[in-house]
Amino acid sequence: MAPSSEMRGVDPKIDPASLYLEEVFTDRKVGTVRRLTPVKKDGSPDKSRPVLYVGETQIVTPVGTLPIVFEIDADSLEDAAIKFGPNAKESIERTVKEIQEMRRQAASSIVVPQGGLPPGGGLPGGGRIQIP
Repeated sequence: MAPSSEMRGVDPKIDPASLYLEEVFTDRKVGTVRRLTPVKKDGSPDKSRPVLYVGETQIVTPVGTLPIVFEIDADSLEDAAIKFGPNAKESIERTVKEIQEMRRQAASSIVVPQGGLPPGGGLPGGGRIQIP
C-alpha cells in the first residue's frame, strides 16, 4: 500500500499514553458500536480518561458504499445503542449535504485554458496541433 501524501516524510508513532482497548458490538443489520476503553501502557484500565463510543454504518451511493463514522455521547453500551439511530441519521444527513455541496462546487468550476483565449475568441493555434 502506497503512503498517502500526508504520510510522506512523517514518522508514524503510536502514543503509549493515548491507548484504548477497542471492542466491537453489532446487530448485524444496521451497523456497529465501538467501545473504546482507555488503557495504560501496560494494558490495565486507565480510570482517569472516559470510555468513548463510536458508531459506524454505511450508505449506498452510485459509486459504492460509503462508511459513516460518528461519535456517540453515551454513558454505557445500552445508552450508545439507544442513541445510535439519531446520531447515525444526523451524520448521514450531514454527509449527504457535504457531498451535494462538493458536487455543486465541482459543477460550477470554470476551466480556463492556460494563457486564456486568443483575441477574437476561438482556440489558440487556429485548430492546428502544436508540439511544444
